[in-house]
Amino acid sequence: MTKQHITVIRGDGIGPDIIDAAIQVLQKVGCDFEYEYADAGLVALENHGELLPQATLDLIAKNKVALKGPLTTPVGEGFTSINVSLRKKFQLYANLRPVISFKGTKAHYQDIDIVTIRENTEGMYCGQGQTVSADGSVAEAKSVITREGSERILMYAYELARRDNRKKVTVVHKANILKSTSGLFLKVAREVAQRYPDIESQEMIVDNACMQLVMNPHQFDVIVTTNLFGDILSDLCAGLVGGLGMAPGANIGENCAIFEAVHGSAPDIAGKNLANPTSVILASIQMLEYLNMGEQADKIRQALKDVIESGDRTTRDLGGVHGTSDFTQAVLERL
Repeated sequence: MTKQHITVIRGDGIGPDIIDAAIQVLQKVGCDFEYEYADAGLVALENHGELLPQATLDLIAKNKVALKGPLTTPVGEGFTSINVSLRKKFQLYANLRPVISFKGTKAHYQDIDIVTIRENTEGMYCGQGQTVSADGSVAEAKSVITREGSERILMYAYELARRDNRKKVTVVHKANILKSTSGLFLKVAREVAQRYPDIESQEMIVDNACMQLVMNPHQFDVIVTTNLFGDILSDLCAGLVGGLGMAPGANIGENCAIFEAVHGSAPDIAGKNLANPTSVILASIQMLEYLNMGEQADKIRQALKDVIESGDRTTRDLGGVHGTSDFTQAVLERL
């Protein structure tokens, strides 16, 4: 049987530490993958003179599955976002951000289980048509929403709800003001909802959705929305369960998928053995589920849950005093 090859992008800052922790966990649970490493971000800029080398793109295209640490795109220097570039290049149209409560965190809520599904290739977040007038007094950007892109992400959300036995899909929009772009998304959402009579459908304006998530998050199950709104809401949801260190992300297309830690590269603690590797371990679980390796995914999830709930060798953000290696070792021992 041919081994599954995984492209690994260790990333910047704390990326190498947390990616190495995740790979130890994958190996311990018996995943016989072939890992092929590639550079992106500041390390690629230093080693290859560009943030996203062609060799990295070629390796992702070859293996079709990638595990990625946090990357740093220099701010204000004319560099295009690496993550946006990857999503466009491989048409990773679905951004999947689940948040689940773990006892033992500093989260304000318990029993949270929400999946935010974000359209990943269109809308304002893509940065199309950005211009600034010669005198610097006027800036413009363009938002493009298509029927095809909307239908694709909405069907993904409803299919996921049906597959995972979830009961409700909340469509988040701003069609009351953005009548063209958000209006089209909502119109298509209503059409798609009719095809799934077994799933409860709800519509919610984005500002109300933010308030409702803070006041009563347990009313949500699956959230589906456009690119920019999804970027904001998914971080808000992460805050419900303890922060970005507890939230993974998957970018999924027709023929390729990239799984990642969604937090930043935290250069201030890079190389200090302080980072919490939970986000990228959870992303590894998403990767295993994508590869139909549910048994291994469940084992890792249970081990991670037990470590966090017991407080055994947890990192500072989880209320402990330990570092990346001790936390990882605690997970490995349970596996």
